[in-house]
Formats: sequence, C-alpha cells, structure tokens
Amino acid sequence: MSLSSALSNAMTGLSAASRSTSVVSDNLANALTDGYYRRTLELQSNGAAGGVNVGSVKRMVDPAIQKSVRSAEAEYAATSVTADFYARVTDLVGSVNDGYSIAQRMTDMESALIEATSLPNSDARLNDFSMQAEELAESIKEAADGLSALRNQAEDSISSLINGLEQDLEDLDDMNGQILAARVRGLDTAGLEDQRDNLIDSINEVIPVQIYERENDQIALYTQSGVKLLDGSAAEFTFDDTALVTPYMTIDNGQLAGLEIDGIAIDTSINGKIGGGSLAAQFYVRDVAAVQAQEDLDTMAGDLILRFQDPTVDPTLAATDPGLFTDTGGFYNTADEVGIANRIQINTVISMTGDAETWRLRDGLNAATIGERGDTTILNNYGAALEATNTIASPGLGSGDFSAYAIAANMMTNFSQEYDWAEQDQAFSSAIYSDMQSRELEQGVDTDAELQTLMMLETIYGANARMLQAIDEMMQELMRL
Repeated sequence: MSLSSALSNAMTGLSAASRSTSVVSDNLANALTDGYYRRTLELQSNGAAGGVNVGSVKRMVDPAIQKSVRSAEAEYAATSVTADFYARVTDLVGSVNDGYSIAQRMTDMESALIEATSLPNSDARLNDFSMQAEELAESIKEAADGLSALRNQAEDSISSLINGLEQDLEDLDDMNGQILAARVRGLDTAGLEDQRDNLIDSINEVIPVQIYERENDQIALYTQSGVKLLDGSAAEFTFDDTALVTPYMTIDNGQLAGLEIDGIAIDTSINGKIGGGSLAAQFYVRDVAAVQAQEDLDTMAGDLILRFQDPTVDPTLAATDPGLFTDTGGFYNTADEVGIANRIQINTVISMTGDAETWRLRDGLNAATIGERGDTTILNNYGAALEATNTIASPGLGSGDFSAYAIAANMMTNFSQEYDWAEQDQAFSSAIYSDMQSRELEQGVDTDAELQTLMMLETIYGANARMLQAIDEMMQELMRL
C-alpha cells in the first residue's frame, strides 16, 4: 500500500468516525425525547479505491410496531371518550351508594309520603313531602341539563378536532415539501421525518390512517376505509358546528351537521368511514349515546308527571290541569316528550319556594278550601300511583310494565352498566396501547449500547489518527534522506 493510499484510508476513517460520533451524540441527547427514533450511519467500503464511504443517516423504525402502536392509540382515544361520557352521566344520575342519586330521591319522597299519610294533619310532614318531591324533580332536571352540557361539549370537541385535523394535514403537506427540498440539497432529513411522524400520530389519534409511500420520499394518508386525507394536497373538511345543541336537535332530523370530506358526506357512526378514533367517538356521544340517555331521562320524567296529573289520583284536577309534577308549571302533553326531563318542575302551589300551600297535597291541588285534616284519600292515591305499573319503552330502561321505583332503579342500573362496559373497554385498550408502546420503546435509544459505540468510535478515531501520525513521520524521514 502506498503512502498516499494509506493517507486516504486514514482520512476517510477519521471522517466516518467523526460523523458517527455526531450521530451517537444525537441519540444520547434525545434518548428521552418523544417521537425520536434512533439513528445509525450507513458506512460502505470504497472497494478498490480503499477507505470508507460515509452514507446517509438512517432512522431505525420498525413499520409493523409503529403501525400497531398507532392502531392501539386510536382505539384507546376512542374508548377514553366514551368512558368519560358514561362516567359523567353516571355521576349525574347517581349510583347505588350515592345519597343524592335520582333513585335515592325517589325513595326519600316515598318515605316522606308514608310519613305524611300516617299523620295527614301535620303541616311539617306535608312540607317535607313537598320538599322531597321538589328535590326529585330538581335531580332529574339537573341530570338532564348536565347531559345537555355534555352533548354541547361533544359538539365543541368535534369542531376543535376537525380544525386541528385541517391544520395537521396542512403542516404534513408542508413537511413533505421540506423533506423533498432537503433530499435535493443532500441534507439529513431524519429530524424532519421525526416531525412528520409526530404529525401522523396526531392525525391518527383522531382518525386512524393508512400510510402510502410516494416518489421522492413523499407520503399519502387515507382513512382505514379509503377516504383521502392527503395525497398531493390536503383534504377539505366541512362541518357547521351548532352554537347551542338542544334535546330536540339530532343529525337524523337535519338540525345537527354531519361531516363532509372534499364535498362528500361521510358516515360518522362509530364503525363508519372515520371510525376508530376520537372524532368518531365524539360523534357517537353527540348522536347516539347522549340521545339515548336523553330518551331515558325523558321517559322517566314523563312517566312521573303522568302518574300525578291523572284526575283519578287527584279528583280536583280537570283533564288538562297540571298535577304534582308539571311541564314548566303547566300540563304535560305526551306529544311533546323530547326534553321533558329538562322542563320538569313541581307545582308552584305546593312548592316551598312557591305558594307553599302544602295542605293541597292532602285535600287536592285545586281544592277551593282546606278540607278534613285527617283525610288520607289523595295521599293514598299518590302512593298507589307510584306503585302502579305503567308501560314504557326506551333504549336503557327497556320495554314493559314498571312502577316508578323500578324505572328509577332501571335507569341507575343501566347507566352504571354502560359505564362499567365502557371502563372495561378503556382498560383493555389502555393495556394494549401500553404494551405496544413498550415494544416501540425497546426499539429506541439504549444509552448503554450508545456509550459502548462511542467508546469504540473513540478507539477507531485514535487508530486512524495514529496512522496519520505514522504517515507523517515516514514522510518526514523520507524528506531527510
């Protein structure tokens, strides 16, 4: 080997060691950085020319693990949305051990009614019955109002997620361009590719995606069902959010907006074209879960009002007079059931915050004067009305003949079960997501291994430097001859 060949080999060796040291240093510096993938430097022999050819920096990404992580993350995001919704609805309605649940309010009213019936001439007991009835009406109304707030939050979340999607897709399109420009200039694109993957992760959490490689290191994004999100240009989303969502509004009656992508209406159901991520889950809350919960509350509230506005229960009532429970103070017409849970109120004539004429609970709501103070006829009728089995039908309460107590218990049980199921789904998806993340982290930066590599590179650098020194000494010796 000539001195010039040895010199060339040593110089390329120094260059390779220096560049490799820079790559290892980046790995160590970003060992705890989210979204960072370990880098390696591609080195090749120069063949007959001798020395080392320094290639490009390569990101160590396992596409199969990356895809599994994204799938698990999207599922976890979806189940978290539904679990959170049912947890909050359960808080509104109450659970078995909740002293303020709707079912417990029903029991408290029953106890107060029994006390009042046992001593009908006691104003204190009639007052307590009135207060417990009002507490029951308020608990139903508060649950319904809370449900409306959750539905409006879902509407706001949908709008926010879509705005975020549009921005992420635009940024991803720009990132494609930056990577192409960097490739043309021969620059390292690993950092840009990390940023691009982070954008894909953000999009995938909202709508699960399929990634397709295009020429010049460009990528295209489609949903799992083949709807284009990015391919040359970003898709256009159309969603007209509603400022205030009321119980009357549904996507079926056209009062709530659906989603369009590039002008095409998209099925937003949980298993539809965009199913699997947080966006479809928010549509599910707004259009299915909250609507069914509203129907359950309306069924209970409407049934409760009907039981007490029946003239056979209180003979002083005319056919269209409001009873103990009212529709915003008036007679309840079953044709206007939607939203009755938000409108239920106790009759102001016997309300302690109204006229407070609680003697009417004993003598009749429309009684002209105070009657016999020992008469328990109407109070007994109230008790019988609560125990009577009425025919109802709703998604959560079921179909059949139920007493008022059974309806309240069924509603509490239903929401508790829905929450348990949603929580189990969330726990399962969380376990899978954590497992996939662990596998991905195993592919990440191992600081011990990187330090070992760094020490090896130090040895290589030293050897090549010693070669240069030896060549220099030989050249000096030759010059002295």
